Amino acid sequence: MCGIAGWIAKPGAPLGDETMARMLEAIAHRGPDDEGARAFRDAATGWRVALGHRRLAIIDPNGAQQPMCDAGAGLALIFNGEIYNFRELRRELEGAGYVFKRDSDTEVLLRAYQHWGTSLAGRLRGQFAFAVWDAQAGRLLLARDRYGEKPLYLAEDSQGLYFASEIKALRCVPGLASGVDLGAVWDYLAYRYVPGPKTLFAGVRKLMPGTIGVWEKGSFRETRYWSAPDKEALRAKPSTGGEVEGFMERMDEAVRLQMVSDVPFGAFLSGGIDSSTVVALMSRHNSKVRTFSVGFGDERYNELDYAGEIARHFGTAHHELRVDPANMIDLLPSLVAYRDAPVSEPSDIPIYMLAREASRSVKMVLTGEGSDEILGGYPKHVAERFTGGWQRLPGFIRRGLVEPLVRALPYGFRRAKTAIANLNLEDRSERYTRWFGALNHEERERLSVLKLNGSAVKFGPQFATAQGNSALRSILYFDQTSWLPDNLLERGDRMTMAASIEARVPFLDHKLAEFASTLPDHWRVDELRRKRVLRAVARSLLPREIPERSKVGFTVPVTEWFSGGMRDYLYDHLRSSDSLTRTYYDGAVLDRVLDEHTQGLQAHDKLLWTLLTLEIWHRQYRAPVAKHTEENLACAA
Repeated sequence: MCGIAGWIAKPGAPLGDETMARMLEAIAHRGPDDEGARAFRDAATGWRVALGHRRLAIIDPNGAQQPMCDAGAGLALIFNGEIYNFRELRRELEGAGYVFKRDSDTEVLLRAYQHWGTSLAGRLRGQFAFAVWDAQAGRLLLARDRYGEKPLYLAEDSQGLYFASEIKALRCVPGLASGVDLGAVWDYLAYRYVPGPKTLFAGVRKLMPGTIGVWEKGSFRETRYWSAPDKEALRAKPSTGGEVEGFMERMDEAVRLQMVSDVPFGAFLSGGIDSSTVVALMSRHNSKVRTFSVGFGDERYNELDYAGEIARHFGTAHHELRVDPANMIDLLPSLVAYRDAPVSEPSDIPIYMLAREASRSVKMVLTGEGSDEILGGYPKHVAERFTGGWQRLPGFIRRGLVEPLVRALPYGFRRAKTAIANLNLEDRSERYTRWFGALNHEERERLSVLKLNGSAVKFGPQFATAQGNSALRSILYFDQTSWLPDNLLERGDRMTMAASIEARVPFLDHKLAEFASTLPDHWRVDELRRKRVLRAVARSLLPREIPERSKVGFTVPVTEWFSGGMRDYLYDHLRSSDSLTRTYYDGAVLDRVLDEHTQGLQAHDKLLWTLLTLEIWHRQYRAPVAKHTEENLACAA
């Protein structure tokens, strides 16, 4: 696990060794073990290529320095991630006549490009973002893994193409514009994160998951090499009766492959079914697993007892820590800086603290992330299956009777309020976004003075599933192509790499995910039961009560904290005269939201967290708030 940075630029571009040094220093936390950089020139065009690398050594820690070069073949490679099937690929390449000098996935990746060229990404099983300079072809190849576990950001101007693992490295490029993209702000108010390929920085975008980018002869093109299989409708087929066994076999293989490491490793353990299953399978392959858990003072949000039970059951070396509001206030600005974006989930902070604790004894952890998005683990996955029937009810019942009654319920009925409000949204793109988002279109119009209509909410590819696809598969595809890469995986990468450790996610092994996508819907969500196939597997591995208990998740009690220990902090950022974002909003509407929450009338914690961390992002980068003129808005849109 590492950080990469580089460019391909015209001969006169103001770029040199000092620029690369600044870019690598900006992402030093991603690779504290080693650093390297090389420069090249394209013989045909004179364009200059620079490749830089910061290394966190997990496999072959004493070798495999980068950039890895083969002067004879005219190849140079920088690589962030892990290739879990590298030994299988190595055997295939050895059969084709290639000779290897070390036991390294980096060397295998270099030879894989040499053998398969731009089609190599489809053969890889892992998490990765890498760049290959092919001097003989005059080609720069960039690639990102299927689900977007590893990041890669791009920027272009008249001088060249630049790329890096984090935006902060791109901000070191001289003259590269990085103002606020107001259209991305508008989308952020809907999603609570910025959907790819956008970022909040104008001119900086993401290379999308499952995509390769190829620069040749001054032109850069991006091509999708893989799409999440839930995009397509399931073809009916007879049941073989091997659903549970098939899932177990592939899950065990994914865990085993992702335990490959030449340094100490462990697992994040919440006590829920996802991480507990990962730990159970890890214990099959290693007799002493290290586990790490986080909890809170409020027992309603605390899973430490369940995590401790799993740790004792499997005899792990277990570590625990607790979080309080002071941790949130102290760490939030620095974590916004690590993320280069608002911290969209309060749980980012305990994840970072957990990673920091784990880094004292391990350099890599496995997590249970991705299970909900692959198997249907959220209440919305149940609700979406009933949306059609609900919306066929007369409007006067849904909107005139039920919605006002539910809206009038007390403060504690937030889930019921959210469910009814969302089920009444007939626009699928608005509904999908609103389940975990902040505001639907009408609510954004009410709060924000931006009034930007060119948003990604209605037009993004994350909503483009096949005709006749089921309601469950359609929303899972949205989760897998938006919520997962642009929020959860981005969070997981930044918060663990900020602590200089690597996180791996077995549930996102693409062979496991592809198998899950062949299952009939009822093996994922069966009436009110979620993740049915995983629960069946877990019953054979875990103490009886774990697979059947309700999900708590990495929930932070921010609702209460905003009314208590974090209230003044919230007001200082959103009500003070030096707020950089207050001019984005109708002040009266914003003040009413603040008062309703702090007085216990309505729970607005999700929205308030969204606005708070957007303000911190502006302060962190001293990003000037754009004036709301027609000219500026037209450019932003």
